[in-house]
Amino acid sequence: MALKDEYLLDETGWSILRELQRDARLSFPEVGRRVGLSAPAVAERVRKLEDAGVITGYGARINPAKVGLPIMAFVRLTTTPMTEAGLHTFVAELPELLECHRVTGNESFLLKLVVTSISHLESVLNQLMNYGPVTTSLVLSTPRSGEPLKQEAVNREFSG
Repeated sequence: MALKDEYLLDETGWSILRELQRDARLSFPEVGRRVGLSAPAVAERVRKLEDAGVITGYGARINPAKVGLPIMAFVRLTTTPMTEAGLHTFVAELPELLECHRVTGNESFLLKLVVTSISHLESVLNQLMNYGPVTTSLVLSTPRSGEPLKQEAVNREFSG
């Protein structure tokens, strides 16, 4: 592990992460009560987790449909070396974009978009086609989303 202080991701560190992922608005005294530490000890651990880049930010989760963006789509885009730099510039300013991932496989990028309507999606797709062929999947429902990272995933191995 590349952390300066190995204890940051011990059982207590993971407990702090679990509580903050459930509710980042918890006070340090409340987190401390839940994990068995004093508020100053929690504050120090959280600061070190932030400094180490484990905690990268805090924010509210917003329901896109409730703010006028009821359609979600995943777009797979295949770029060339000539178009990739332009795509980076374009997506940096694309307000409909929630996520952009460089991926392996036949496509180069996977984008997660939210839009107001199918015609709005078509307009965004037409712009993305300037950077390469696109394949689009509309999201019908989302059974799970925004799940917290779990300590068990770090050490889990699958046996065949």
